[in-house]
Amino acid sequence: MKIIVLAGGTSTEREVSLNSGKMVCKALRSKGHEAVLLDVFMGYESENPMELYQTQTDVDVAAKALSGRVEEVEKLVKERKEARKSFFGPNVLTLCKNADIAFMALHGQNGEDGKIQAAFDLLGIAYTGAGYLGSALAMDKGLSKQIFIHYNVPTPKSVLFTKENPMKEMPFSGAVVKPCCGGSSVGVTIAKTQEEYDKALEAAFALENEVLVEEYVSGREFSIGVMNGRALPIIEIEPLEGFYDYTNKYQAGKTKETCPANLPEDITKKLQKEAEHAYRALKLQVYARIDFLLDENNEIYCLEANTLPGMTATSLLPQEAAAEGVSFEELCEKIVMDSLEVSKDRM
Repeated sequence: MKIIVLAGGTSTEREVSLNSGKMVCKALRSKGHEAVLLDVFMGYESENPMELYQTQTDVDVAAKALSGRVEEVEKLVKERKEARKSFFGPNVLTLCKNADIAFMALHGQNGEDGKIQAAFDLLGIAYTGAGYLGSALAMDKGLSKQIFIHYNVPTPKSVLFTKENPMKEMPFSGAVVKPCCGGSSVGVTIAKTQEEYDKALEAAFALENEVLVEEYVSGREFSIGVMNGRALPIIEIEPLEGFYDYTNKYQAGKTKETCPANLPEDITKKLQKEAEHAYRALKLQVYARIDFLLDENNEIYCLEANTLPGMTATSLLPQEAAAEGVSFEELCEKIVMDSLEVSKDRM
């Protein structure tokens, strides 16, 4: 199959996305597919865009050429907005329309939030993962929190407010301050004093206009992949210092990851059941990763859902699949095949 692996984009997770895209592209090629890496925002300049399949022989070289172009991207974002030009880079839509499917290796805003998924639905382009509605609901932490509460998915207490009407007094004795629609824990801060809370709000509002503040829960952290509604083996995440922030997620050796997690069978089943519960509540499809905390009393708290989780061989979801004997290459191909089935109902 001809597969466009969409990566890059304009979010704070651009570099992480390029790494996911590179690894996915290699995996799909190893399974015999014609896969190419394409930056959804930068696109591919050519009078004959389909030549990308012949010219992109080395994925590492392609990814390196796209990496580190943050300033150029920021400049182009401003120019395109002022000129009211399309978000999609040159030939992106042409290439995606002529492919069998687009593999969504995007993370964060304008990639994981449902906007591209909605456009692709209208254009008849098949893509991997959740549809536009599930993507939007999961990406907005305020909305997903309300849905969790409505469907009785256990989750920490929280308050949601905007920059124009902030909650200046710390609402809990310990608080986790999060930009409402960010990813990869960018801008997330744990505050235990008013001074820390003030700084945390400043950092979060620098990224977004809306902020979610959760009650801090001390406990063990777990992540659970869900494939087609079924929970995978649980992985435990233990940062050597601090919490599972951007640095601990992406710097090797910063976090201990254990899969399957060392848990009693009844707790394992309960966590997996809640992961499947959250997946259904948010109307997710094909695959996702749901994050949880377990306190000292074995109380479960669902934190959030990731509809396009990191996709390298050492990322959390692939580790969970590997615990069931599914290789990274097999996982990438399975996501493609399952998404093609789901896409029939989207167009």
